[in-house]
Amino acid sequence: MKKSTPDLMTMLHQLIALPSMSSVNPAFDTSNRAVVDLLATWLEAIGFTIDVMPLTEQPHKANLVATIGPVQGKTMPHGLMLAGHTDTVPCEEKFWRFNPFQLTEQDNRLYGLGTADMKGFFALVIEAFRQFDATRFKQPLVILATADEESSMEGAAMLAQKPLPARYAVIGEPTGLRPVNAHKGMIMNGIRLIGRGGHSSNPALGLNAMEPMHLVLGELLRWRDDLQSRYQDKRFTIPVPTLNLGHIHGGDNPNRICDQCEVHFDIRLLPDMDIQSVHHELNSRLKTLLANTEIQWELFPLKQGTPPMLTPKESPIVKSCEQYTHAESHAVAFCTEGPYLTQLGIETVILGPGNIAQAHQPNEYLELSNIRPCVDILTDLIAEYCL
Repeated sequence: MKKSTPDLMTMLHQLIALPSMSSVNPAFDTSNRAVVDLLATWLEAIGFTIDVMPLTEQPHKANLVATIGPVQGKTMPHGLMLAGHTDTVPCEEKFWRFNPFQLTEQDNRLYGLGTADMKGFFALVIEAFRQFDATRFKQPLVILATADEESSMEGAAMLAQKPLPARYAVIGEPTGLRPVNAHKGMIMNGIRLIGRGGHSSNPALGLNAMEPMHLVLGELLRWRDDLQSRYQDKRFTIPVPTLNLGHIHGGDNPNRICDQCEVHFDIRLLPDMDIQSVHHELNSRLKTLLANTEIQWELFPLKQGTPPMLTPKESPIVKSCEQYTHAESHAVAFCTEGPYLTQLGIETVILGPGNIAQAHQPNEYLELSNIRPCVDILTDLIAEYCL
């Protein structure tokens, strides 16, 4: 090849230097296009066909699909996809020992925002790939780089619009190089109660929305107990669905009758739970609970829910990842973009360098000792599924 990409450490430095934070708060939200364009430049230089897909709702952000190797006919190839998200969470630099946008090597670690979660993974993928002559590939290799995983999941949801020429996928989220074949789903909902404001000296002048909220909170906790009695999965460290009451707010002044009260909560779903069914069940319970009150209410999603993921242990990609890591696949509580790929018929494993405990934390880092083993695992997977 006449063209090439930078060396591994240079790629890591350049990726970390580009802010690509996504947030539901516009004050912290940034585009990922600089990262996507940089990856596209590197991958095109070494022979990949590049497709940049702007997001429908956020056209200043984009997914990247890079493909190399034979893609023929309408049948699903047996190729491999190596995937990850290009965005990071926001950060507060005052809590960092180092500049989060400058790769810093210290104590056998690489510090920087996105080193583990998970822009660093793309550099390791390219490092593994360039050991191959792609003209020998019998099946395609796809590199998928998505947008907005840390907030809306819009990038992953858009993938249904485009056929992806791969039967198997590995998403490089930080798992300590141990394969993950199952994880919980997550939904974030709000319940808003609407009454009528008025002067607190006479309760008859209004309808206090805060008072029936204690009924709603009690019902949520009873429903949590009910869900946990009906759904259990021993693969998980916490083998039941969880419901966390995370935020509550009502009213605006002590001497005014509260006209609105709102609670926000999340639910972590097991693989045999369906987002729509859970939402319908809660809606029915609230309808019964509040039927004899004058209060108006609404149940609404705070963000698009992420389904649970389960790839059977019998799947070839699970067996391959177990073989190359010398570790048994396991289940975790955090969410990934895996379910969006499995819904497309792509059997998916979550496997990458770094520790999830470093994700979303100040002084995020990637252990140097993870880099070579990760490149070796990726090399073995490309050889098995593409040659």
